[in-house]
Amino acid sequence: MATRRSSRLSAASNLVPKNEAPAAVVAPPKNSRKRKTPTATTTSTDDEPTLPPPSTPKRKTARTTAPHPPSTPAGINEMAGASRPLETLHPPHAALDRLADPFGTNAAVISPLTSRLFVAKATVDASPVKAFAGRLGEGTGLGPEGVRLTTGNILQQALDHLVKVEPKLKVVVEKHHCKVFSREGLAEVVDPFVNLTSGIIGQQVSGAAAKSIKARFVALFNPDVEDADLHVFPTPAAVSTAPLETLRTAGLSQRKAEYIQGLAEKFASGELTAEMLVEGAYEEVFEKLIAVRGLGKWSVEMFACFGLKRLDVFSTGDLGVQRGMASLAGRDISKLKAKGGGKWKYMSEKDMLEMAEKFAPYRSVFMWYMWRVEDVDTAVLE
Repeated sequence: MATRRSSRLSAASNLVPKNEAPAAVVAPPKNSRKRKTPTATTTSTDDEPTLPPPSTPKRKTARTTAPHPPSTPAGINEMAGASRPLETLHPPHAALDRLADPFGTNAAVISPLTSRLFVAKATVDASPVKAFAGRLGEGTGLGPEGVRLTTGNILQQALDHLVKVEPKLKVVVEKHHCKVFSREGLAEVVDPFVNLTSGIIGQQVSGAAAKSIKARFVALFNPDVEDADLHVFPTPAAVSTAPLETLRTAGLSQRKAEYIQGLAEKFASGELTAEMLVEGAYEEVFEKLIAVRGLGKWSVEMFACFGLKRLDVFSTGDLGVQRGMASLAGRDISKLKAKGGGKWKYMSEKDMLEMAEKFAPYRSVFMWYMWRVEDVDTAVLE
């Protein structure tokens, strides 16, 4: 098996195009010393200065601006950017569909200690006649519509379910492709140590700052490699034994350095393993991760959703999701924003849970689209 490669620091799919530069202001023409030919309606004398012709002020035109960016936090972008295509490790198997389970881990997870790859189930045989063993619900291997679920069709099944429950979502679904849960997205290999570390680095900082800090952090463990593209992400063992003072030179706060080192110790000791993250029930995975300092409820939910590719995760603690749901429900976002109301100013936690329940077992996909509702003309949702 090939050794681990450096994680590309890329989140191109979430970049927002820059605003177009305003048109250059054209300077008014200088007064000409030449006399204009008198006409029947104008008079001119040598004793009076020639005034420039009256001009109508230019009408202000609206500047072309980029679409309102989805409020996906930097930490999520860093998590997503830490994955890499499955074919880089296993070329013969990358194109094959695997069993998919909205209640389980659908990502291929690599051990940060041994580079062993863990996948929930074996490749699905193409023959519809052969039995299909699954772990969905009571082990039927079928989705809500009785369709056999694979990494190749689960996203479409999820989208069909979302639109069936709420037809107004059709316009949002048609405008945005959810790559993270597509066949391509589910074929990415996830290193849980890289993803979780990236998420901690991205907490409460901008995307650009997170990318810069992460690059400096990785560079600390590649002192003899000048080309940053060849840098390899450090192992948990290396990070767990590094002095905190050294980690802080990458731009990490004292607390973040402690969090990352504590996470490294969990993997190095075997308390956290790739196998557990793949095979464990969501409750077990959540309990193990929430016990790590620096990983709060929201961080664990985001990793389960965008790292492990679990399709039925829902977080009430994300303001962007709350705002999108309120917009979908027909509430006036601008008035609610001005009114205030604290954490639940757009929608209460109870209302969020009740509304999201209808979209199970694909609440992760529903949540992803709630970040993008504001990038769609809400009039079409009414």
